[in-house]
Amino acid sequence: MRNASALTRFVAPMIAAGVLMAGCGQAPQTPDAAPGSVDPSASAQASQPSAEAVAPKTAAPRKSAAAPVAAAPGEPVAAGSAGKAQLTAEPDPSTMAPGSVYKNPANGRNEVIVANIRRTAVLIGDSQSEPEAGWPRQGLSAVGYNVFFCGRGGTGFVASNGKTGNYIDALQRGDWQLPYGSPALVVIQGGGNDAARGATDSQIVANAERLISSLKQRYPGAKFAMIGTLARGVNYGGGRRSQVDALLGTVAAKHSIPFVSVGDWLTKHNLAKELADGVHMNNVGHKALGGLLATRLQELGLQAPAELATSALPLG
Repeated sequence: MRNASALTRFVAPMIAAGVLMAGCGQAPQTPDAAPGSVDPSASAQASQPSAEAVAPKTAAPRKSAAAPVAAAPGEPVAAGSAGKAQLTAEPDPSTMAPGSVYKNPANGRNEVIVANIRRTAVLIGDSQSEPEAGWPRQGLSAVGYNVFFCGRGGTGFVASNGKTGNYIDALQRGDWQLPYGSPALVVIQGGGNDAARGATDSQIVANAERLISSLKQRYPGAKFAMIGTLARGVNYGGGRRSQVDALLGTVAAKHSIPFVSVGDWLTKHNLAKELADGVHMNNVGHKALGGLLATRLQELGLQAPAELATSALPLG
């Protein structure tokens, strides 16, 4: 009995403390009731207003499912957002004016719209080709082509002029832009600046092959030709210029490209006297060399087809 009385004296206070502590705690959290359901404790709570009913507190806002705000102008619109992407129609190159620049989606490069690409010869060269009256341009025009020149004076397969790179670097960097579409002929001329600046055979060959590969990839349907380095000839003081001319001939042969060797034309055709500065021709020399080039292009079967040379075809 004493043990029972002692246990009773111990347990009773503990039960009383538990009842007091339960009255100080927060009600257990329960999920939101489903729509239309009735909370069984609602009737009991209605008769005794809670402290929150007497002094209501502002509840923290719940996250809503509202549509996100549209992106600000110039910012990309996130997928699934309420903002609408501003779609711009791609330009149609056939409606663009000649001289306009078009970003070709096929290669991601800016290209120039040409009035009639199908009778255009793309000429890549140096200061021999850069003047509008230069002999390479005259020769190509004489056999029926419109000439689109790419390149700069002072450049070559390896040589650069300080403002623009050599042929392949300038092309890849976008220093100058090729025309859009498929030209009738692509012509690569040069080598004089490479000879003057001591470019090695291996450097010239490597860059020439890179350039040819890039151009053939861009214009798979075009004919190709190469024009060598204008010089006096090996036996008449042509020196390194005549050597580079011969070297480029081997590159052209490797890639099955028709080659016009001009490494001895100054002496072979008695035109050294028409040099304006030891390297470049005067007007008489340009005209004479242009006629010789036209004849050689015809011999190689590279003249523009008659229907292209005499008719005005639509753009591209």
